[in-house]
Amino acid sequence: MADRDTAALDDPVGESLRGHHAHLARRIGRAAGYPPEIATFSTVSADPGPAEWDDLARLLGRGGFADLFSSPATPPADWEPVFSLDGFQMIWPEGAHPGHTEAQPGHAEAESGARIAELGAGDVPEMLDLTARTRPGPFWPRTPELGAYLGVRENGALVAMAGERLRPPGWTEISAVCAAPEARGRGHASRLVRALVARITARGERPFLHVAEANVAAIALYERLGFKVRRRVTFRGFRTP
Repeated sequence: MADRDTAALDDPVGESLRGHHAHLARRIGRAAGYPPEIATFSTVSADPGPAEWDDLARLLGRGGFADLFSSPATPPADWEPVFSLDGFQMIWPEGAHPGHTEAQPGHAEAESGARIAELGAGDVPEMLDLTARTRPGPFWPRTPELGAYLGVRENGALVAMAGERLRPPGWTEISAVCAAPEARGRGHASRLVRALVARITARGERPFLHVAEANVAAIALYERLGFKVRRRVTFRGFRTP
């Protein structure tokens, strides 16, 4: 895949809603978003005018939350800022091998017998509990509809997970990478990310992800696994008038 194909990553929410996730999109005019129980992400064009902001306000409702993700577009002055978070967009190098999806000999999870398993609808309550405790990013009751989610259990309890979120053409975002405090340091996050990389590359796509600039440990983990920083991003959310 040539470098020019990274252009879809400049607007990952919009590209996903126009493509792989079109069946999940809510739209008014050129403004679009996911159902809030799936994701709070919204999208507008690269240079939206007043009419487009009005469309997004109608889509979200009075006092609605507009999570513009990494869009640089600035809403009108009467839209209340809710948050702003600096981060990085990281991509998997073209042609790179995902490596082993299971732990290397000697790791704690190999000794405990923990295995990676695909998560389904019946696992959602535990997924919500785990993400509430670990806060890897926004995760809602229907978020697993965006893609495959994998988890690790210890003594029957879900202690780590990661999954697929945005799907711009040719790419799949890895998201919700987390491990319970009592299960950290056992390599679960590395194994889950490797397993997802293997799945994504096997279908001819490339993985990418987003990480907060302040999350130094996560950035170091992703770099060890092989991800490279593509660009800096700023995540922003606003409240409609």
